[in-house]
Amino acid sequence: MSNLTIDCRSIELTHDKFYQLCINNRNLKFEKNYRGDLVIMSPVGDISSNRNARLIQQLLNWSDQYKIGIVFDSSAGFILPNNAIRSPDASWISWEKWQLIPDEEKEKFARICPDFIIELMSPSDSLKDTQEKMKEYQENGCKLGWLINRKNHQVEIYRENQTVEILDNPNTLSGENILVNFVLNLELIW
Repeated sequence: MSNLTIDCRSIELTHDKFYQLCINNRNLKFEKNYRGDLVIMSPVGDISSNRNARLIQQLLNWSDQYKIGIVFDSSAGFILPNNAIRSPDASWISWEKWQLIPDEEKEKFARICPDFIIELMSPSDSLKDTQEKMKEYQENGCKLGWLINRKNHQVEIYRENQTVEILDNPNTLSGENILVNFVLNLELIW
């Protein structure tokens, strides 16, 4: 299965209408790209879901220890500066940035780009489309992003204002100066 994209520009799918669509169809996962197209995401398989849970587990354990930000799973949606609404597989926002968001926005989709995101490739994902999404996060203010390709045991690292770095079969990834002291154990992901 692959994602389905529907051109919705003629019906003006506002952020509020998009949120309501998500609420009314909780069994489906949607994103909206910067052009206003609705992207219906295909479900992932059990192995991909388990590996994503392992990512979240490690990120939450670190976050609970250091208490400098907030972690989100793939069900969170963020309104990026380019008006796309995206749901990375895992993400993190510093407390400083999170506290600036009005509480009513936090109940829906906040107008913010996470500081850190992870996209974990599943068999139904297109590498080209996921790379474009990673660049979109980077262009909209994400400081650090990891595109993890389990099939090829490869990680693409997206940093603010830098070219993409590709690592082959790394055992761990460092949160660098964004997620200080965070180390992702990839042996649990591969």
